[in-house]
Amino acid sequence: MMADNLLKGLHVAVTRPVDQAESICEAIQHHGGDAILFPLLAISPLDDYHIFETAIADLELADWAIFISTNAVDHSLPRILKKFGHVPENLKFAAIGHQTAKELSLYGVHQVLIPHTRFDSETLLALAEMHDVENKNIIIFRGVGGRDVLADTLKSRGANVIFAESYRRINPQVDTQFLNSKWQQGHLNAVIVTSSEAMRNLLDMAGESEWLRHVTLCVNHARIAELPLQFGFKVLVTEAPGDDAMIKCLSTLALSQVAN
Repeated sequence: MMADNLLKGLHVAVTRPVDQAESICEAIQHHGGDAILFPLLAISPLDDYHIFETAIADLELADWAIFISTNAVDHSLPRILKKFGHVPENLKFAAIGHQTAKELSLYGVHQVLIPHTRFDSETLLALAEMHDVENKNIIIFRGVGGRDVLADTLKSRGANVIFAESYRRINPQVDTQFLNSKWQQGHLNAVIVTSSEAMRNLLDMAGESEWLRHVTLCVNHARIAELPLQFGFKVLVTEAPGDDAMIKCLSTLALSQVAN
């Protein structure tokens, strides 16, 4: 694939965790843009895994294991394999998206139920298999303090649901002075935010900062857009998940910059 100037003149801050930011940063540079790494989330192991070990003790009796993220896979599967020596054969697996399913395949799990369109809890819950859960035992693998809509809905459908929390998310930044200085220099047009938690971290630190009113926030789900839109910030939502859709979103912004 030849490099082009689709994003020429566009300076984009990427707020994903460092290990998840590489592909989009490379894509931005490939299209002639400037990618600025500014992670608003970092993934950290737990200090104590006793509660997690208790949660997986009856994994062989469970019907479904649902994985919220690649991090949930990477922080859970090694412990499951260490405890049982293999992945319990009775388990059915579900994941929020393709990347999480791909991560499960690295541990030998190849039959994974995933949504077909948007990759979120609501779309997973819409699948027929997630309606047929009465009296089923379901373990949701996630980080500490995630959204509860998945568990609450499955419980309302008659399932027995527990969480197995295997990592925590922290904000590695103390302020947004770095982004402010980039904007002052004319080197910040857009900020990519791909999780609601990262958005909350950004808004908590930046508050009503002038720079934030002048950049465009590019997000990959309408839910992430809700809070900044309430504050009157400029927000673009991608048409689909994935890096290609984000680049397309950024290209519309680049075109509007040229037009102005």
